[in-house]
Amino acid sequence: QVQLIESGGGLVQAGGSLRLSCAASGRTFISSYTMGWFRQGTGKEREFIAAISWTGGSTYYADSVKGRFTISRDNAKNTVYLQMNSLKPEDTGIYYCAAAWGARTNLRDMGQYEYWGQGTQVTVSS
Repeated sequence: QVQLIESGGGLVQAGGSLRLSCAASGRTFISSYTMGWFRQGTGKEREFIAAISWTGGSTYYADSVKGRFTISRDNAKNTVYLQMNSLKPEDTGIYYCAAAWGARTNLRDMGQYEYWGQGTQVTVSS
């Protein structure tokens, strides 16, 4: 099993920043995993936010967050991060960390990810 635990969510005013963390626990090691962040707003389906290749050499972002969010990974800490700056009310939602072993053809595709965390709530007030 791949066990992922998100943290760092909370309530923030528009224009503020948050850093989300996704830590792998137990015997799970993320060094060989493609990692992604997805968001589910109220009444919405889960949507792609950001992803990073298992090598760390490539990153991908949804158009809505590009230039504001940064995904990174620290394999030594067995953790992936999502730095969120210039937050907007539309960024509100539950943020999920996801993992897929090895390389994937389309890192924006939710179906490419096999393992998911339970999510952390981010609320951005206007």
